[in-house]
Amino acid sequence: MEIYLVRHTTPNIEKGICYGQSDIGITNTFTAEVEKIHQCIPVHDITTIYSSPLQRCKLLAQTFKKEIIFDDRLKELNFGDWELQPWDAIHSSEIDPWMNDFVNVQVPNGESYIKLQERILEFYTSLNHISEEKVVVITHAGPMRALLAKLQQIELKNSFSIKIAYGEVISI
Repeated sequence: MEIYLVRHTTPNIEKGICYGQSDIGITNTFTAEVEKIHQCIPVHDITTIYSSPLQRCKLLAQTFKKEIIFDDRLKELNFGDWELQPWDAIHSSEIDPWMNDFVNVQVPNGESYIKLQERILEFYTSLNHISEEKVVVITHAGPMRALLAKLQQIELKNSFSIKIAYGEVISI
């Protein structure tokens, strides 16, 4: 199986806002970003598209004009009470414990990074890796980093060393 991991295109939200699982749209650079993504993938050979159901992924998935399987395990980290809040407005009594151990500490009414990794690994192991299929997985930076960290044997706490731009395609 050939897997093309794709991060969604640029989201339509101002910088400095925590937006994890918030269902926000995309910017007017979408078409140009899609063209670059399609150039990195053998589009005609793709059999299936797996996608986060959030619209910033869904809209990209639809451009492939193939079967799409939406999977909640591909969603970004659930930031719970922090969703759509400016990062600098989150009280230090809440954010400091998380910043000190973002791998294990759960965001209030959200999830921890280790839980995100568990769900993306569950998705990854559910794929038929011995098939000859070529699939596209459209997701977010968090799940991509968590998966790549596991595959590259990088400690989860160091996974932010894996830089992933909007619209980036990684073949695994």
